[in-house]
Amino acid sequence: QQQLMESGGDSVQAGGSLRLSCLVSGYTASTYNLGWFRQAPGKEREGVAAIDNDGGASYADSVKGRFTISKDNAKNTLYLQMNNLKPEDTAMYYCAADPLLYCSGGYCYYSETINWGQGTQVTVSS
Repeated sequence: QQQLMESGGDSVQAGGSLRLSCLVSGYTASTYNLGWFRQAPGKEREGVAAIDNDGGASYADSVKGRFTISKDNAKNTLYLQMNNLKPEDTAMYYCAADPLLYCSGGYCYYSETINWGQGTQVTVSS
């Protein structure tokens, strides 16, 4: 059974840091890329970062230099380290798995078969 389960969301002040985790099960690492998306109230879901099966990372322009995506294959866990958080980073953050997921030119691309986790809330106060 394919499952994505996020954790680590919290409320922090601007300039702070958080690390999100996503427990990944039921996916074959060699055929799926993993990533993080976010959705703020009243806005569309947007891609944040992606990592391919070779560990190559890509990011949306809005988080480059502040966020780092990584994965631990032995623990079946995807991470998103978020530093220098800003109020505009406030959103529900979702883990995702998709064979075609990648980010380029400020946008993250994926197929119609993308799978999502349930999300974890990040709130950044000024």
